[in-house]
Formats: sequence, C-alpha cells, structure tokens
Amino acid sequence: MLSFKNFIVVAFFLSGSTLYAQKNPLPKINLSEVVRIETTLASDAMEGRKTFTPGIDRAADFIAAEFKKSGIKTFDNNAGFLQPFYMIKANTTKAEAVINQQNIAAENVMLFSSFPTLEVNKNSGYKLVTLDSTKNISQQSFSILENEENQLVVVPTTFASSFKNLKRFKRQSFEKKYSVIFVLTDEIPGAYNFKFTQEIEKASLKNVIGYLPGKSKKDEFVIFSAHYDHLGIGKPNALGDSIFNGANDDAAGTTAVISLANYFSKLKNNERSLIFVAFTAEEMGGFGSQYFSENINSDKVVAMFNIEMIGTHSKWGPNSAYITGFEKSDFGKILQTNLVETAFKFEPDPYPTQQLFYRSDNARLAAMGVPAHSISTAKMDDEPFYHKQGDEVSTLDMPNMAAIIEAIALSSQTIISGKDTPTRVEKK
Repeated sequence: MLSFKNFIVVAFFLSGSTLYAQKNPLPKINLSEVVRIETTLASDAMEGRKTFTPGIDRAADFIAAEFKKSGIKTFDNNAGFLQPFYMIKANTTKAEAVINQQNIAAENVMLFSSFPTLEVNKNSGYKLVTLDSTKNISQQSFSILENEENQLVVVPTTFASSFKNLKRFKRQSFEKKYSVIFVLTDEIPGAYNFKFTQEIEKASLKNVIGYLPGKSKKDEFVIFSAHYDHLGIGKPNALGDSIFNGANDDAAGTTAVISLANYFSKLKNNERSLIFVAFTAEEMGGFGSQYFSENINSDKVVAMFNIEMIGTHSKWGPNSAYITGFEKSDFGKILQTNLVETAFKFEPDPYPTQQLFYRSDNARLAAMGVPAHSISTAKMDDEPFYHKQGDEVSTLDMPNMAAIIEAIALSSQTIISGKDTPTRVEKK
C-alpha cells in the first residue's frame, strides 16, 4: 500500500505537464528518473545531508554513481567524480597581546590564521587597518578577510557589543598563508607584540564534478550546478520530525544537475564543454563553490546555470521560474528568446531586496565576471518549508520540476552550441 507521501508523488507523476503539448515541445526529461533521484537525495537515509556527516558522504557517493552511469567523464585531474578538499577549524587556546606597553585582555583579541603558533610585532610587516566606527563591522571585517594579506585590524571600542560576533567568520576556513589579527582598542598601535597558540583541526569535504568535453570549443565551459548539502538533524518539530530533508533546498537543484548530465550525454551535440557540479557546504557559507571557483580559470567559463530550489511553484504559478541578477548580463534574455515558442517563462528576480544574486553558489564566479546566475522558483517572501523539517518530497510538484529542467536544457542550447555568448558580469 502506498504511503501518503508516495501517493502524492505518483499523483503528480500521472498528472503530466502542460508544457509538453506546445508547438515545439521540449526534449524529454524522464519524469520517473526525476522522481527516483529526488526521492533518494531527500530520503531520511541521507540524514539531511549536513556537511561533515555520514549522510552527506552517502549523498556524494550517490551523485558520483549517477554521473558515472550517465556516461560523462571525470573533470580535470580528479581520480574520480569527487573533488576533495579540506577546511581548517582553528581554536585559539592562548592569546597574549601588548600594545604601547599595555596588556590587552585575551577576549579583546581575535586571530584568523591557520598557523598553530604565531608571534607578531611591529617588524613583522603587517598592514595596519582601523575600522570606521560609522560603518557596519561585519561588512568591513568580511572585506578585510577577503584581502588575503597579513593585517592588524584596530576595532574601536564603540564596536564592543559586536566584537564577539566576528567569531562567526571563524567557524571554518581554508588553509591560509596569511593571518589577520583583530584587536578591540582605541589605542593607535605604535609598538606591539602578539603571541598565539592554536589547536588546528582539518576536516575533509568534497564537491562532485562531471565533465562532457565539447567539440569545436572544448576550452570554453558552460556550468550546470547546485548544492547538495542541507541542515542535517535538529530538534524535533511538533510532528516529531527531526530531519531537515531539504527536498527543495537543494535536492531539487541537484536532481536537475544529474538529469541534465544524462540529457546532454545522450544528446552529444555540445560544441562547448559542459561541467556538472554538486557543491558541498553552501549552507555554511558557500565553501564548496568557493574552492571550485578558485581552482578553475574563470576566463574560460562562458556561463553558469546554478539551480536553486525549483520544486515548488513560483509566484507566477507553473511553467515559470526566475533568474537572479537578470539585469547584470544578457544571459536571461538569451534564455527567454530560446523559449519563445514554449509555454515556459523565465522572469527577472522578483525579490531584489533579498540580494539573491550573491547568496548562492553562483556568487564567486559572478564576482570574477562570469555570467553566473541562479535559476529558482522559491517564493522567498512566502516559502513555508524553507529551512524547516517540512521540506519533503510530498510538498513538491514533480512534473513541473521536470518541466523546469527541460526548460533549462532547451534554453541553454544556443549557449552550449556556441551561437550565443552571454555578456560578462561586472567584476567585484
């Protein structure tokens, strides 16, 4: 006997999609395969796919097996479909600080470094930076950490109540060859000396990447991506459910990437090379896409289709989705043109105040100038199961999701053929 969840899935499966009846129907995406992949990724067996858990490792192995089955190849010099990397968690166990011959309390000093021991003085060559007390401390600090150079940052005591909040930037990081010291003080450092001892823990992560070589434009890349991590297991809700299955966020996008790998592998008509990637650690801060972006030549990336939460209806209803950063390149207009004779519509992002363009895995490559955009249907002002235990397969419209995947496949055709090249995004 079918469970209620499975009954809903089958009901959606039988209902079909109105998109198929158009004058120029989209190439078929196998709906039963979409259901199978989505249901597997969002199952309780994956335990919510939280980074650094056995559940996400099972999900990675499943995605890699699906890529292999599709017939696509491994990318770059990877031994398989996994792109392994590791992150650093640094716990400062001892901090001594003296500025202008005055001792600074350990709680007023914060180190961002991958070194187990560190000693810094005026002769160490650190750049001296003072935060602007009239501007946001987090935004200033994030920019400083992005500079990738040795820095001593003076944080005025007007930020005393916010200083500890900077610890959220310390949760995980890549191994760094530079160090940044934040010190809460109104002193202007003349002479200074800092000594630190840290416990360093290395944690392994992995993206899952597949590759389909192009023909005439092999060195030009089109990327199809999504993140496969979610929130794991938490406190039970009122129904006793403790697993954040992440069916829409973002098993739906990952299902799309796997489905597109199958589709294009069978089609075999791509002039440009295609990269299919499932990113890890998006929910922690986009670390998987950051590592990927830093290890690929962004000048060779022609476009990026990042797929984020496509399992529910958009604000316009079925057969529609939106593109983040629509105005930043002509990527969206190209997709719209390629769908003119279908029932499907791509719209500009209706939630500009949410800053969605820089809140997903497209952000890193977009900042490098790549026309990297996210495609989504999520109603960010009213998505009832977003980051909740209720984000389950039973809440998704599977035929509509398959129609969205087909729309992405069709709308990308002139880009992967080399006919269209989207304009670049302004670098940040």
